[in-house]
Amino acid sequence: MKIVDLHCDTIMHFFEGKHLDGLEGSHISMDKLRAGETLAQCFAIFVPTHGSAERMGYPSDPKEYFNKAYATYQRELELCRDRLAPAYTVADIERNEKAGKVSAILTVEDGVTLDGKIENVDDYFSKGVRMVALTWNYENSLGYPQNPDPEKHSLGLKPFGIDCVRRMNELGIAVDVSHLSEGGFWDVAKYSKKPFIASHSCCRALCDISRNLTDEQIRAVAESGGVVGLNYCNVFLHPISDKFDDDYTAVSELIRHLRHLVSLAGAEGVALGSDYDGIGSRLEWGDCGGQQIFAQSIVDAFGYDTAEKITHKNALRALRDIIGG
Repeated sequence: MKIVDLHCDTIMHFFEGKHLDGLEGSHISMDKLRAGETLAQCFAIFVPTHGSAERMGYPSDPKEYFNKAYATYQRELELCRDRLAPAYTVADIERNEKAGKVSAILTVEDGVTLDGKIENVDDYFSKGVRMVALTWNYENSLGYPQNPDPEKHSLGLKPFGIDCVRRMNELGIAVDVSHLSEGGFWDVAKYSKKPFIASHSCCRALCDISRNLTDEQIRAVAESGGVVGLNYCNVFLHPISDKFDDDYTAVSELIRHLRHLVSLAGAEGVALGSDYDGIGSRLEWGDCGGQQIFAQSIVDAFGYDTAEKITHKNALRALRDIIGG
């Protein structure tokens, strides 16, 4: 079963001098992508801020960090060019597949380096970025992150954030609402003329945390023509008061969230957004290389045709509508 995965944080490993080819201690490596039958992997440049970079040992200036992360990503594309190729449209994904290569789609997690300048959106596009999560866990020039405080969670996009949504629509960059405040989410739903995506989120009805999406939000993503990519992080899957193994992600829990997503978004509104290498969960299937175990469970739960939609067809359809095909 082909897999299109809408989010991973593997680029962070490259700062340590490690390479995708032979990468160890991670969910993803070049061999694991191929073993897991990955058709396309979205690689996020996650931009740590507010002390996060210093704690991780990375450059503290967001722009310096972004530029270094981008350079490491380009380096890995070159080193793995016989098996991995960039994709800027869905047609690229199809060409890469025919050539026997996994497609890499560059994304950004936290638009902090846009820095209030609309021309920076164009710079993202020219660098090959095809999806941007407007915020991470902190306020930036676009808007505000999700927050357990209902008042803060209701804050909407800033004027620059609305301008960015419009420009991303024009260029063909997917607007990603994972991590965004609920107020910001509804502004995206209002102002985006193209489908939008929640690249790595789960269901708040099943796990009541502000990082997850309400039923109304899930419906809105689907109504836009977008998709919700299921996050594999255990803390997004069940209430912390439940008696689960604290750091373990079971396939059964993911299927539970997929059933809820399908009940709201339909079979066409659901995709996968693993958050590989951005989560500390122990996955039942191990890592990206073993993800066909999870894929088979999706087939068992929903049937082959719906499983194909969830694992790759829905993501490809949404991306085609947003970035082109």
